[in-house]
Amino acid sequence: MVLEAIRQMTVAEYLVFEEGSEIKHEYIDGEIYPMPGVTKKHDNIVINCIVALGILLRSSHCRIYTSDMRVRISLTRYVYPDFSVVCNGVKTADNTTNILNPTLVAEVTSPSTSDYDRGLKREFYQSVDSMQAYLIIDQDRPFVELYTRQEAGWTLREFSGLDASLPLDAIGCQLPLAEIYHQVAF
Repeated sequence: MVLEAIRQMTVAEYLVFEEGSEIKHEYIDGEIYPMPGVTKKHDNIVINCIVALGILLRSSHCRIYTSDMRVRISLTRYVYPDFSVVCNGVKTADNTTNILNPTLVAEVTSPSTSDYDRGLKREFYQSVDSMQAYLIIDQDRPFVELYTRQEAGWTLREFSGLDASLPLDAIGCQLPLAEIYHQVAF
């Protein structure tokens, strides 16, 4: 995604502005960036993930949050993942929509967001101390990139094909790609 700032403002101004906005905006170092709309495929993939993980995590100490919840990266950076998972209780700041302690976040890519999701946004997420896993889910083929935090840094593993399954150790489950892409046409 080519980031195009539309306005300079303080965090307090952003939070008030965002409450009244009909579209979502990310906030990066004083500037706000409108979030692009999503496709039917993108939406189906997000819903599939939330449903599948909801079932897998039902008896766990982890909870799933939709893209209506922002992740506060730092005091000057707020972003919207497609979904996030928080374990051991959510911590929020500023108001109830800013998550401070995500365990896992996921982005479903599109041609306009792919570079941002794999570059700057990945760096943002990986700077959050509580983050243990970051998923980048391709909407045009059954392919997922899984970044996991290790003692020596972040490790990338790639999974492709509907027979593959993601080992999500950070949240204690496996997520089959067949579930992610259930009824998604390519």
